Amino acid sequence: MNISLITPLAILDLEATGLSITNDRIVEIAIIKVLPSGEKEEFVRRVNPQIPIPEEVTAIHGITNEDIQDAPTFKEIVPELEAFLGDADFAGYNSNKFDLPLLAEELLRAGSTIDLSVRKHVDVQNIFHKLEQRTLIAAYKFYCDKNLENAHAAMADATATWEVLDAQIARYDELENNMDFLANFSRYGDMDRLDFAGRLAYNKEGEAIYNFGKHKGKTIKAVADQEPGYYGWMIDADFPLYTKQCLKKEMAKIKAEREASKEEDKAKSEELLKAKLDQLKNKFK
Repeated sequence: MNISLITPLAILDLEATGLSITNDRIVEIAIIKVLPSGEKEEFVRRVNPQIPIPEEVTAIHGITNEDIQDAPTFKEIVPELEAFLGDADFAGYNSNKFDLPLLAEELLRAGSTIDLSVRKHVDVQNIFHKLEQRTLIAAYKFYCDKNLENAHAAMADATATWEVLDAQIARYDELENNMDFLANFSRYGDMDRLDFAGRLAYNKEGEAIYNFGKHKGKTIKAVADQEPGYYGWMIDADFPLYTKQCLKKEMAKIKAEREASKEEDKAKSEELLKAKLDQLKNKFK
């Protein structure tokens, strides 16, 4: 094994009812968990999405409505999924733009305790595109000299993704063999995203900002002061649940900072008032 791991790495691939992060649902989830020792464990489940799978989507991944009609819902497999993942970081192919955002939505709907924001996310496609500019099938052939059979079957894609990532570590000297570097290198674009959808991000000063629309580039804190209703609009609008969760966390931080500032100002005022009273008392002694 070429890659150096401190914590387990979960190689993820999802098949879904479509490509909409907010509206579509998972129909199959496959994970290869690679342990620091090099041992591998597998998790693969069909999932009843509770919405129909369009025929054109079935034509891609081969999973029909009949295939999953008796399968458990995502919420029903969450306890098993949480136990399997443990503290693992994540990797996948195009995972930062599709698999992880979709997983985040499903986890939030199911009330899961998994917090993806504290995990590292390595997108093998971004590494590949930055260094070779190809697709998964081509990547598998290029790095592993194998033909990818059963493409769009979740476990086949997850297996290929793992083998490509491990081969990338061996091939490129410029890839540092640690998860911090790989997660940073495989980010989409130069902006440090706060959420998977890229609606929120961090600027060069490390401040949380809006990354779209009329307030693009402005800090969330500044917009909260200038247009308090913008936060409420985002929470009520059709944005991913994970984006809303990240925004709520930032607003909670802002509120806590404001409260702390108020308490500090109050303490200073009380201290100043006490000093003045003491002066008056000394004056009339």
